[in-house]
Amino acid sequence: MKNIKVISMIAIISLIWGYLWVTVKIGLEDIPPLLFSSLRLLIGAVILLIVLIARKQKLLPSKREWKPFLYLSLLMCVGYYALSTYGMQFVDSGISSVLVYTMPIIVTILAHFYLREHLTLNKVIGLIVGAVGLLFIMGPAIMHISWNIALFGEIIILISAVFWACTNIYTKKIGSSHDKLKMTMWQLVIGGVLLLVISLVGEHDAITNMTLSQPSILALIYNGVLGSAVAFVGWNWVLGKVQASVASISLMSVPILGLVFGWLQLKEEITVNIVIGAIFVCLGILFTSVQGKKKIDKVTEKIA
Repeated sequence: MKNIKVISMIAIISLIWGYLWVTVKIGLEDIPPLLFSSLRLLIGAVILLIVLIARKQKLLPSKREWKPFLYLSLLMCVGYYALSTYGMQFVDSGISSVLVYTMPIIVTILAHFYLREHLTLNKVIGLIVGAVGLLFIMGPAIMHISWNIALFGEIIILISAVFWACTNIYTKKIGSSHDKLKMTMWQLVIGGVLLLVISLVGEHDAITNMTLSQPSILALIYNGVLGSAVAFVGWNWVLGKVQASVASISLMSVPILGLVFGWLQLKEEITVNIVIGAIFVCLGILFTSVQGKKKIDKVTEKIA
């Protein structure tokens, strides 16, 4: 029963994050990237604050919690959210999702060294096949590499993937000793406030001339409520149930969804390379999900 809950949560998060890339691209048409990131985080924080109050939980972190919550905010909110959103100004939503989801590869490597989650044959095969899929999708850009604004954006997004991977490793190490809901809320609050200050200083002119449309407002709400609050708590919960590498690799369906949603709504191009890459990524998920199911079963046996 509990492994079904984990699989279901991963599926929900994948759908939310798969469509999120389209909404970010829509939101950036009117809202500067750092301000967009800040507002989505603060909206998510307000939602979680209401939930904490309704559950009559303690709101303020203890003395020992402030430091890890700050580290999580810097890694995830400033390092991942801000950089990925900034880079998306210059890159299609579908390609952005693919670049960000090099994260599972980075996580699996880091987890081997920092979490003692050793590389198994299934993991290695899944990583190689998934990586080949990503190479097919990114191939044309790599083969015809030249310095331009799109390449700059792609590099920024790849750096953000490294920050997300580091966040997942750190969350896995310290997450079990903290309430997931409170940890997530303060992560969003601290990160949102930090980015708001940076935005007000660095994006002052863009904010002054900003005009909001209904699509950008809806995109911001989607990112704040579903993309930040709901998915963030769900993801931290998943990390507490299974290996960080297994959880991360299971989300490799997100770039495929991102490409499809970008094609459907934003008319972004899907080439033959992208289709072949998608097949390889799905095969990678198949290999790693077999390993992941065994790990989930072991976890549920210990809990039971």
